[in-house]
Order: sequence, then structure tokens, then C-alpha cells
Amino acid sequence: MTDKLSNAQIAWRAAQDIADGAYVNLGIGFPEMVARYQPEGREAIFHTENGILNFGEAPPEGEEDWDLINAGKKAVTLKPGAAFFHHADSFAMVRGGHLDVAILGAYQVAENGDLANWSTGAGGVPAVGGAMDLVHGAKRVAVVTDHVTKKNEPKLLTRCTLPLTGVGCVTRVYTSLAVIDIEEGRFVLREKLPGMSLENLQSLTGAKLHVVTPVLDLIVPEL
Repeated sequence: MTDKLSNAQIAWRAAQDIADGAYVNLGIGFPEMVARYQPEGREAIFHTENGILNFGEAPPEGEEDWDLINAGKKAVTLKPGAAFFHHADSFAMVRGGHLDVAILGAYQVAENGDLANWSTGAGGVPAVGGAMDLVHGAKRVAVVTDHVTKKNEPKLLTRCTLPLTGVGCVTRVYTSLAVIDIEEGRFVLREKLPGMSLENLQSLTGAKLHVVTPVLDLIVPEL
């Protein structure tokens, strides 16, 4: 396959679309990287399901306070004005529509916005967890993911084949090859890697890519 963006570069691109002052939840694992790349002059307020609002960067190694962790059990620091609250209150924030954006990983995304990001089948994760609340509670849901699986099979499909996390919930996908919006039940291509043909990108995508405005070059810094 052609050259592709690293996870850090995908995270950087996703971070550029977070508005100043937005309330943001980042999925466990790869999506957490988005917090590292907030544009200068903008500051997001990060929320974690286990009950912290406005946490900061990871502390230096050896200086962790293991009473301060995010939902992925990673040590965090606190910013001025940070708040702690009960797990139930945290999910009340999610379900009440108080998050501006949730950025999650994915195994599969369908052209109608369906998301599958929790189960790979027998022996996989035993339950969907809080992601099902996030995808329908946040005002905007974005996905960060490689464009294809490790077997070079498409992750963007006509319909998901894995158990769903949410139905019709995803609005934008940031992949290792492109930025794609989901509009009116279809994939709309907004950006792609410079030098990559639309035909090549389409061959790696399991549903039709629609072009409605000029496709921009997906340019990110070396990270």
C-alpha cells in the first residue's frame, strides 16, 4: 500500500478541528493522542467517564499520582479549575448532551454513520462499555483510524459486519489516507494524501467515495 500517516499524524489532524473551549471526550488508546496536538491559542476541556473534567497532560515518569487516572487507567494531571464527580454524574453529562465532541477509534465505519469499535468476535472485549453513551450523547462524533485493517481489508464499508456501538452516529472519519465526512448516508471525500489517486483510494475503501467539492491535500507535519 502507498505511504500513509502515522497514528500521531492522524491525531494531529483531528485536533485541528476541535474548537477553542470545546468539551471533549477521547476514546481509550489511540484517540487519547489527540490531546497532545491542540493548536496554539486553543484549549479544549477534556472529560473522562470515570469523573474528571479539565485534566491535563500525563505527569513525568515516576511522578504519577495513581489516584488521578483517566478512563484508560493512565495517570493524568489537573488543570486549574478541574473538577471531580461521581461516575453517574459523568454519564449524566454525556447523556445530557453536554459534550461537544467525542473522538473514538474504530474497527469499522459504515457509509450511513454506523460505528463498530468494541468487538472483534469470540474472545474479544466482552461488552460495549461507555462508548454507546458517548456516540449518542456527544454533539459530534469523529473517528480516528487506519484506513485498512492489518490484513489490508477496508475498514470503511457499505455496512458494518461487526456488532455496532452506535447507529448513524459518526460525522467525520480521519484515516491514515484521507479525511471523509458522512453526509446523507454516504462517504464524502474532503482530503486525501497528495499524490494518491482517487482510484487508488477507492480501491482501499469498501463503499463509494463521493466528491462534491474540490478535494484538498491532506498535509500534516512530521511528528
